[in-house]
Amino acid sequence: MKLSLSVRVAESLSAKRVPAMSLESLAQLAVDNGYRAVCMRASQLGIQTPLDDVREKAAKLNGMGLAVSMATGDFPIPENTDDAPDALRNITPYLDLAEALGTGLMRIGMKREEDIVWAQRASDEAGERGIRLAHQSHTLSLFETVEGSLDVLRRVGRDNFGIIYEPANLEQCAEDYGPDTVKAFLPYTFNVYMQNLRITPDGESHGEAWSRGKFQFDQVSMWEDGGLDFAPAMAALEESGYDGYVTLHQAATPPATTEEFVVETAKYLRGIATFS
Repeated sequence: MKLSLSVRVAESLSAKRVPAMSLESLAQLAVDNGYRAVCMRASQLGIQTPLDDVREKAAKLNGMGLAVSMATGDFPIPENTDDAPDALRNITPYLDLAEALGTGLMRIGMKREEDIVWAQRASDEAGERGIRLAHQSHTLSLFETVEGSLDVLRRVGRDNFGIIYEPANLEQCAEDYGPDTVKAFLPYTFNVYMQNLRITPDGESHGEAWSRGKFQFDQVSMWEDGGLDFAPAMAALEESGYDGYVTLHQAATPPATTEEFVVETAKYLRGIATFS
């Protein structure tokens, strides 16, 4: 497995459109701490960015020894709004972005039954260009539950369409995120996202899932006790032979700075799994 650092770590917990750190600084932080790639989002580079600028930034990342593990091309997808599935209806600019970044994986969003046929069409177009599409395990989407996710994956039925396994969102949906889920998702797993939280009645943050209803939670650091138990899932991934990216996908939780969060998370993950 390989460590990847999402540019999400340099966004605020509540705002996903404005970066708190330059891409160059974040990339250097990744290199210094053994991350092999960055996971790109529109807060740094997206479909709104001129492609020449994207190619220039991608070349600089490559020169630093960093790949781009995946890209999320717009803001509605990570914000999970009703507009999140629109990318499927015009996937070409997202594929252009992927090619300019040198990545073979794009994140997409799906919220309605009608999105399935559009996912098939988008996957076909992406396949012609050697690009894969993936949906994150996520609240208020067609990928809330394990069985629901597997159903959509089978119905889309494209080899280049898969899932981003993400334990924290499965926890928010009151779903199992452990070894059994890892094994069930494995044939479709294109990426792994890591973030931590604690469901608690007096949590500072509010969430909602179709499968669970409204709930409260606290964001906690990856290594903090009382959050998710990642070790069994990581062991299952390792034992299965998964050799893709494991991506830190969480804004720094105070009092840790972004730099401390990136450093300590890398140490924590290497303590529970082996990374090349």
